[in-house]
Amino acid sequence: MDWKIMSTAFLTILMAEMGDKTQLAVLGFASQTKSTLSVIIGAMGAFLILTVLAAYLGGFITKYIQPKYLNIASGVLFIVLGILAIKNGMTE
Repeated sequence: MDWKIMSTAFLTILMAEMGDKTQLAVLGFASQTKSTLSVIIGAMGAFLILTVLAAYLGGFITKYIQPKYLNIASGVLFIVLGILAIKNGMTE
C-alpha cells in the first residue's frame, strides 16, 4: 500500500468535500430522523460505491488515454460546469 498516495487522496477529498452539497444533504437527512446511524451508513455506502467506480474507471481509462489529457479534460469540464452554475444561478 502506498501511504503517500493514500494520505494525499484522503486529505484532498476531505478538503474538497467539506461543506459541499452532499454534506448538506446528509445534515438534512440526519435532522429529520432519530436514526443518525442509518443516515451515516447510507451516505458512506453511496460514497464508497461512487469512489470504487471512479477509481476503477480511472485505472481503466488510463490504459487508453494518457493521464495528462485526462487532467486537462477534467479541468476544462470543471470550468465549464462552474460557468454554467454561475450563469444559471444569476438568471433565477
